Amino acid sequence: MPNILVFAGSARKDSLNKKLAKAAGEMAGRLGVDVTFVDLADYPMPLYDGDLEEAQGLPQSMLKLYPLFKAADGLMVACPEYNSSVTPLLKNTIDWLSRPQDGEPRLGAFAGKVVAVMGTSPGGLGAMRVLRHAREIFGNIGGLVIPQQVAVPNGADVFAADGNIADESVRTRLEEMVKAMVKTTRSLT
Repeated sequence: MPNILVFAGSARKDSLNKKLAKAAGEMAGRLGVDVTFVDLADYPMPLYDGDLEEAQGLPQSMLKLYPLFKAADGLMVACPEYNSSVTPLLKNTIDWLSRPQDGEPRLGAFAGKVVAVMGTSPGGLGAMRVLRHAREIFGNIGGLVIPQQVAVPNGADVFAADGNIADESVRTRLEEMVKAMVKTTRSLT
């Protein structure tokens, strides 16, 4: 059974992108795959710095997070948009996880993994600009990024009080992306 790791590039407690990631993860779970939700707020880390890595090694939080990524067959990533690009948290997590580890293949946290990107924002573009950057980053580190993606504008109006998606058109688009993600992951595992 494929294992899909789901996370958002935000540490905020009430992040719209965490809500989107959780909704996508629940949909994937209903399709019969194992789903692991990771909250990056639980894995604090310093900004990546090669001198820091050389002096202190990899942060303990990354050593705990790496096996979760390594074990996953696919990644579903909800990408908040900061100044038309990925958040510092998301990029920093990728940078630390991409560092070589003893006995592990190069880019073992990402290489060969099916990746689906999605995003939401309070604005009218719905994180559309960040998805292009996220696709490029994950593709360049060995991820197999599926063509389907979901950008959700006006995200503050999309979720019900319980966190579920109240907007049927958004729910339908997200379900289509999740189905494509699960189908692709199954075909490659």
